[in-house]
Amino acid sequence: MLNARTARRVEVAGIGIPQTPLAIAAAEAAHASLPDVVTAHASRVFVFAALAARQERVACEPETLYVAAMYTNMGLSAAYAHSNLRYEIDGADAARAFMQRDGASSGVLDDVWCAIALHTTPGLPAYMSPLTRVLASAVRADLFADNLDAWSQAERDQIVAAWPRGIRFKERMIEAIGRGVMHRPMSTFGTMSADVLERVDPNFCRTNFCGLILGSPWRD
Repeated sequence: MLNARTARRVEVAGIGIPQTPLAIAAAEAAHASLPDVVTAHASRVFVFAALAARQERVACEPETLYVAAMYTNMGLSAAYAHSNLRYEIDGADAARAFMQRDGASSGVLDDVWCAIALHTTPGLPAYMSPLTRVLASAVRADLFADNLDAWSQAERDQIVAAWPRGIRFKERMIEAIGRGVMHRPMSTFGTMSADVLERVDPNFCRTNFCGLILGSPWRD
């Protein structure tokens, strides 16, 4: 039985919220593992992504998209407090294991893994599968307001009414990512998480790509 915190909505902005046992289990796992600011973000991401898929007329199975959205930031949870991997990889691995137990095909597992692993990587998702493309675009929409005019004002209002951003959403989201990656600073090299650590951790020192080349032991 779901409590008020994880109450299921049937439809938001014309998008049906999956009610399958797998989808419900994914939502419960996210709520049990992540702060509300992150799970609300994941819920908005699902609807933005589903609307994007509808606009582009591409096939994205709703249950699969929903699980991917719920697990997008699972790598930030306390379960990975000792991981040295990128948090996106931890989330992708967790989603694959979760769906594998339900008997998902290898193709679906690979697609979900790539969508989550690449959701913060600029430039690549647009050339990947529809699932990867719409998930990344939805994340950018909710965090950066990227291409927000692709959705109507009514759609945006309904999404935010269903899962309010709340006071200081921007700062709280940055803080949540920071808590999830602060123990693994080397994993942030070349990622947006490095920007987060630079903001929240005064002791963080970026790894520099040019420095790695120039400081290598090769004798030219």
